Amino acid sequence: MSAPDAPQDDAPQLEVRQFTVGRDDDGIRLDRWFKRHLPQIGFGTVSRWARTGQIRVDGKRAKPDDRLATGQQLRVPPGGESDTRKPREQRELSAEDREQAEAMVILENEAAIVLNKPPGLATQGGTKTTRHVDGLLDAFVQGDDPRPRLVHRLDKDTSGVLLIARTPGSAAHFSRRFSGRSARKVYWALVVGVPDVREGTIEAPLAKQPGTGGEKMHVDEENGQIAKTRYRVVETAGRKASWLELEPLTGRTHQLRVHCAAMGNPIVGDGK
Repeated sequence: MSAPDAPQDDAPQLEVRQFTVGRDDDGIRLDRWFKRHLPQIGFGTVSRWARTGQIRVDGKRAKPDDRLATGQQLRVPPGGESDTRKPREQRELSAEDREQAEAMVILENEAAIVLNKPPGLATQGGTKTTRHVDGLLDAFVQGDDPRPRLVHRLDKDTSGVLLIARTPGSAAHFSRRFSGRSARKVYWALVVGVPDVREGTIEAPLAKQPGTGGEKMHVDEENGQIAKTRYRVVETAGRKASWLELEPLTGRTHQLRVHCAAMGNPIVGDGK
């Protein structure tokens, strides 16, 4: 994947601005381009400029929903700053935080950072959760580079590979792959016992377990949502335990946990 081209501002701020559409913005809508590169200019201003012909793409009038292409020249009038919010300040990380962030890196290139998330570390912050992967991503920011962003998540107690987008363009690409389920997810789990059938698909609808506030799920044949998991026994330890390869074909909460338990082979050490 090629490195993105940063927008080139060829004129002073008080004059008409000229930008070159970079590779990372190929195919983006005009209004999304503004949100990505000039967030201080609101959608209303962009619409007004487009309506009055003040925004030009390769010299032609453009609409907010027009798609841009790499190499096109974008003309933006001066002013329009309607958002006085301060830019996001970079989080101050300790030497320990930076060391942990760097230690998780499996692969890094212009488009992505691939991390090995350890168990016990949350992917994102929340109530009483102040230490998390998202908070460590400032360790990978250099100069004016965009801050890397999450495109999917893993449970706090789950270890595994996390794909982090380096740029807004790669974030959009990866997010489409995950939301469209064209990205294949494979998990490994140690379970109690050995499944009677060594390879197959578990189909059991899931619903929130009453009285748990949504923390726990259970199989509900009548009211549950469709849930499917493909599994394969990789290795066994006699009849006591199995190492399974699990591929969720749907994305229900705690799906792998519940499906393994429903099969009679709960994940070892799983408190939920």
